Amino acid sequence: MRAAGGPDVSVGDVLLSVEDVSLSFGGVRAVSGVSFDIRKGEIRAIIGPNGAGKTSMLNVINGFYHPQKGRITFKGETRSRMRPHDAAYGGIARTFQNVALFRGMTALDNIMAGRTLKMHANFFWQLLRYGPALREEVEHRKRVEEIIDFLKIQEIRRVPVGRLPYGLQKRVELGRALAMEPELLLLDEPMAGMNLEEKEDMSRFVLDVNDHYGTTIALIEHDMGVVMDLSDRVVVLDHGIKIADGTPDEVKRNQAVIDAYLGVAH
Repeated sequence: MRAAGGPDVSVGDVLLSVEDVSLSFGGVRAVSGVSFDIRKGEIRAIIGPNGAGKTSMLNVINGFYHPQKGRITFKGETRSRMRPHDAAYGGIARTFQNVALFRGMTALDNIMAGRTLKMHANFFWQLLRYGPALREEVEHRKRVEEIIDFLKIQEIRRVPVGRLPYGLQKRVELGRALAMEPELLLLDEPMAGMNLEEKEDMSRFVLDVNDHYGTTIALIEHDMGVVMDLSDRVVVLDHGIKIADGTPDEVKRNQAVIDAYLGVAH
């Protein structure tokens, strides 16, 4: 998929670059001078112990937080500040550490909500659900049904998400992010709280999204087995500072990572 606007980026080219980003809350330094890049088509993991600054970094990337220092370049456009809806329109979507769905709405309607930024009919036609708005809704509903089939959640499409088990709620949230047709998908602990079977299912879907849609993925994950199996490259943060960056094998052997995160003797 390719979001509208912006220059084309070839597979393997740098899609997003984080340069010397620092973020503080009062006297607390969440991120300090961090730099790394995300390449088109890869699965890029961001790992580290609790409080390392991982979620803060995702929030900077999608414009929820504005860093005091540094800049981010996305698809060749450099910025120091961006609002979340600008990130969404530009081709960045995300899921959250804690499921953020409309619990009273069905799985289908939650995923349909992800198509909102793709809808262009004016408010009058949307209110009437007639003419251009109806044709547009039919078109977007077809796209949502394709995502439902892709994620194998046909049987729960009409079920309010508040009644679904946690693993399926996570899958619906992934579907809503995919409905935005992102070029860069940010996943904040997509396997958190899941049992082994649910983790295996979600891991497969992450790989399938990357392979089938060509979506570039940046994920935060604490399960090191998942990180090592899924990721092309891994960046490691500790207390807001980057301590390692490389392939899973390189990171796994890095003594600073072992000391700060894995907690096993070298």
